[in-house]
Amino acid sequence: MIAGLLMAVSGAGAGLFGSLLGLGGGILIVPLLTLGFGLPLREAVGVSLVSVIVTSSAAAGVYLERHVANLRLGMTLELFTATGALVGGLVAFALPDRVLAGLFALLLAYTAVIMLRRSLSRSSGSSPEASSIDGAAGAAVAGPTAEVGFVASLGGPTYRVLRFPFGIVGSIFAGLVSALLGVGGGIVKVPLMNLAMGVPLRVATATSNLMIGITASASAIVYFLRGGIDPYIAAPTAIGVFIGATAGSRLAHRVDVRVLRVLFIVVLAYTAWEMFTKALS
Repeated sequence: MIAGLLMAVSGAGAGLFGSLLGLGGGILIVPLLTLGFGLPLREAVGVSLVSVIVTSSAAAGVYLERHVANLRLGMTLELFTATGALVGGLVAFALPDRVLAGLFALLLAYTAVIMLRRSLSRSSGSSPEASSIDGAAGAAVAGPTAEVGFVASLGGPTYRVLRFPFGIVGSIFAGLVSALLGVGGGIVKVPLMNLAMGVPLRVATATSNLMIGITASASAIVYFLRGGIDPYIAAPTAIGVFIGATAGSRLAHRVDVRVLRVLFIVVLAYTAWEMFTKALS
C-alpha cells in the first residue's frame, strides 16, 4: 500500500515536470523506478509505456478539439512507427539490462545537452526554435523539394510535408527507441517532423503527442504478453503521471520554466551518470 502510494506520488512528480517542459513523464519514470524502487530495467520500461499511453490519451482529445494536431500525417507516420515499436519490443527482451541501461544513459545525456543549448540560446536573445519553424514552413510552401500527390495532402494550410521517405525511416527509428527505452518516441518524432519534414513546431508537438500513445500501445502489447508489465506497479504509477501531467498543463503559464529547465538539466545529468554506472556495474 505504502509502496503504491509512493509510486503514485513519484509518478505525479515525473508527469508534472514532463508536462511543464514538454518532454512527457516517460523519460523520468524509467530511472525513477530503476534507481529509486529497484525495479528491473525491462519491467520499468513496460510500466513507462503504460504511463505514456495514459498521458497521450488525455492529451490527444485536447489537441484534436483545438485542431492543432495533423491527424492525417500522424496516422500515416504511425504505421511505420508502430512497426518499429513491435520490432523493438521483441529486440528489447534479447538485450541485456546493461545494454539497455547504457542506451538510456545516452538518451538522458543527449536530452540534457539539447535543453542546455536551448537555454543558452534563449538567454542570448536568439530563438532557434522560432527560426526553424519559420524557415521550415517557408521552405515547405515555396521550396522545390516539396512532395506531390498523396504526400502533398498530408500538409496543412500554411505548410507542405518535405522529405517523406526520410520521415518513414525516422518514424521506424522512433518506434525502436520507444520500445527499447519506454519514452514514447516523441523525443525523435518532434525534431523529425519539425526540422526534417517542414512541419511547424506547434503542430509537430501536438501530432507527436497524438502518436506516442499508439506507439507505446504497440510496444506494451509485446511487453504484456512476455510478462514484462506488473499491473500492481503500472497502475499507481500511471495514475500519478496522469495527475501530474494534468496539473502541469494547467500551471504551465504560471511557472517560470527557466528555473525548472535548469533544475531538470541537473536531474537529467545526475540520472544519466547513475544509469551509466549501473550499465558498467
